[in-house]
Amino acid sequence: MNNFSLYQDELIAGQFHPKVNAYYFKQWQSHQMPFHSHKEVEIMYVIDGKCTVETEDKRISMKKGDFILLDANVPHRLTVEKSVPCRMLNIEFSFVQKQGSFPAFKELVAENKSLTQLLALSYSYIVLKDPNEIYHTLKNLVLEMDKKGSENEMLVQILLAQLLIQIARMVVEEKEKDCEFHQANIYVKKAIEFLHQNYDCDIQIKDVGKAVNLHPGYLHRIFKNQMDCSIMEYLTSHRMEKAKMLLTDTDIPIIEISHYVGINSRQYFSLLFKKYTNKTPLEFRKSVLKNIVKYSS
Repeated sequence: MNNFSLYQDELIAGQFHPKVNAYYFKQWQSHQMPFHSHKEVEIMYVIDGKCTVETEDKRISMKKGDFILLDANVPHRLTVEKSVPCRMLNIEFSFVQKQGSFPAFKELVAENKSLTQLLALSYSYIVLKDPNEIYHTLKNLVLEMDKKGSENEMLVQILLAQLLIQIARMVVEEKEKDCEFHQANIYVKKAIEFLHQNYDCDIQIKDVGKAVNLHPGYLHRIFKNQMDCSIMEYLTSHRMEKAKMLLTDTDIPIIEISHYVGINSRQYFSLLFKKYTNKTPLEFRKSVLKNIVKYSS
């Protein structure tokens, strides 16, 4: 049987091998395929140039070093613009009854955690950036397929297994990064909420870490990674915006503004405000009043 999705249960219940049915290097100058599907799983690798792969729900732009793994029977099409040619390496493989001594696909899955996790995801397609190992394996696989003999057949099986394990490892790593980013994003949002609610207090990084139940050093790293500024830089910016609002919309004496935004030293507040706005607090309030008078007249 050779009409298996990569994710069908039969593959990890029976004795099957992946088998490459077609492969080709091709330079596309200008091309637009009609939507089509086939019984094989396909890997499309961009060696050079750019192209677009479309599925029924997404249009995917790909460039050098990108590749896509398309499951069997997934409608798709390739588009290459005339102005930007594209050189690609594609292979199509299905699953056949196990022959010879090489382990069946289910045995590879049982021994490899990444493959197990990949099969549980059931993605109709996966797009990844090659860390310079996929193309090497793909190229060696195609070169071995051009040769004949039982020894080469064994090498083809080894290389195909290696390819699937490499891709599975990459998918799992990307998924873990996405999970880490999502969790980090939750912590950063909580930290920002704490800063917004307590900007008028004396705050240190350890206070923010305690509020979100995270080590201050780790919180500092993920905050800076996501916000492109440190926690204290963000807090200062928020305080200065609040100070501008107070200077604009209230009659609170300037000497008291620093206290309202959580800065104990009036002199330090003035220095920060000048650095942030290029004006002293007094100059800022005067400019606001001048604009109001000008507008009124």
